[in-house]
Amino acid sequence: MLPVETLESMLLAVAQEAQAEAQAARDAAARRFIDLYAATPIGVVLGDTDGIIRDINPALVQLLGHTRSDLVGKPLTSLAATPSDAKALTAALAEFSLPGRRPRQERLTVTHAKDGTLRARLTVATIEGCVEGDPHPVLMIEDINELDLLGETLRRQNVQDSLTGLPNSYHFESKLDMTLAGATDERIALIYLDIDGFKVINDGLGPGAGDEVLRQVARKLEAQFVTHDAVVARLFGDGFAVLLRGELDNADVVGLVEDAMRELAEPVYVQGKGIGVNVSVGIVVTEAAGHTREELHRAAEITLHRAKENGKAQWMFFEQELHDRDRRRYGIGATIGGGLENGQFGVDYEPTVKLDGSNQIAVVNAVLRWDHPDHGVLRPSDFSDLADTTGMTPALGQLVLTQSMSDAAAWHREFTKAPDLCVRLPTRFAIDPNLVCVVRTELERTGLPPNKLRICTDSIALTDPRGEVLETLSVLADLNVKITLAVSGAADLELIHQHRLPVGFLIVSGSLVDALAEEDTGDHGAHRHLSMLLARARELGINRVGADGVHSAEHARRLADLGVIAGRGKLFGEEVDAAGIRSMLAGAPVGVRS
Repeated sequence: MLPVETLESMLLAVAQEAQAEAQAARDAAARRFIDLYAATPIGVVLGDTDGIIRDINPALVQLLGHTRSDLVGKPLTSLAATPSDAKALTAALAEFSLPGRRPRQERLTVTHAKDGTLRARLTVATIEGCVEGDPHPVLMIEDINELDLLGETLRRQNVQDSLTGLPNSYHFESKLDMTLAGATDERIALIYLDIDGFKVINDGLGPGAGDEVLRQVARKLEAQFVTHDAVVARLFGDGFAVLLRGELDNADVVGLVEDAMRELAEPVYVQGKGIGVNVSVGIVVTEAAGHTREELHRAAEITLHRAKENGKAQWMFFEQELHDRDRRRYGIGATIGGGLENGQFGVDYEPTVKLDGSNQIAVVNAVLRWDHPDHGVLRPSDFSDLADTTGMTPALGQLVLTQSMSDAAAWHREFTKAPDLCVRLPTRFAIDPNLVCVVRTELERTGLPPNKLRICTDSIALTDPRGEVLETLSVLADLNVKITLAVSGAADLELIHQHRLPVGFLIVSGSLVDALAEEDTGDHGAHRHLSMLLARARELGINRVGADGVHSAEHARRLADLGVIAGRGKLFGEEVDAAGIRSMLAGAPVGVRS
């Protein structure tokens, strides 16, 4: 057993060693804290329990531009730049000593020695003081100026058009939603504007010039629409929109729109060139209550399209009846591709009958038919313009040629005196560079003799600058395909002379033909004009002229007396399918009406 003195000496040595190790650990921890405190890029402020600044680290000096002597000894709240920021900091400091309290973050504006103020994220935490249970506040301050600027930039990008500085479509739609959501008996006007021929500016002067024109249009619109809580936005490309609200009537809105159109028409100078801007405008004025954004957007957009279709550089008001009609039309146009894919298109035939009393079918004319699942049987007049707009005309034209030439080849094989097939080409297909290839391919596939095919076009296609129609017709004529020209007056014939077109047949339609159907023929103007046309045709070597739109037997007689040899129209019945034509060729009477 060890003596007491020895045991006490050993225990004392162990205690001293443990105390030395603990002190070394405390010293190491203190050195690490001091190193971290000095090296951290975040500004740190050490405070006393009474809210006075005790120390600051180098990062805070660099962050705020204040020296240590500027701040030490001052209240922690002196860091705040405004009374409201000081109040928020005071509230955060009041909580710092509560048991179990987690660090609290605030976004505040703090003072800066040179720049005045700085937006900062401030974290209030605590550390233990020299006496256990005596916490001291610690403020950690981070610069968020750049973060706030980035956030503001992103916010602007989200709601602002970068080119013009106007609100963008997202902001405009949000504003419209808010207006509709809070609507009572308020009236609103939704105005859609689209620059006419903007592609000409872009292609002619370059996209830089186009961008400058868009910026100037934006400034003019902002300057013109300043009443009725106006919101002017750029929606897309060269499309703009204006939202007005309050006490509104149609006359008010039209006045503002016409003022804007006049101002826009004044030339703006870009690259030293004066550019006048015309716009088409669709206007919807209505009660705000009871409408959705989608309904109003669709109404304004369709009204704008109608303004463009009616000649551009004009405004049009929304009208429900026209809107319903246009929605139906555009719905039809949008589904042409699906109709083709699903086999909804077919070909009917309209007979052209000799006017010599024999009722013999001279030619059958191919007419496209759409068996629409919702709208019943549709004819080209119901969808041909829309097919041009959607780019579906070449596909429809090829379908007509493929089907009609197959049917005509079958009639030719079965009947000795099968009539010619005439295919009237829409302008967009007449100018298609692949037309000759399509015709040649179908002639080879079907075995139809080329001289049994007539390709019909008109003066619009002949003068269209987008295609080489004249060359195409010459090549088709070289293939022994017959060329027919549809005319409405003697002036169209001069294109034959001017371009030396290989035209062998004419089909006359329009007012000259219609005038001869009138009961009162005392005015012989129609006779005279049609006689002049036929005489000029003979001078050009064209002796076979038909008429489109023959209404009655008397009408047919008058046309025949003038030298028209064949006609088509309601006198000879409606269009029929391929089986109907076969029945006529087999001996069934043509549907002539008295």
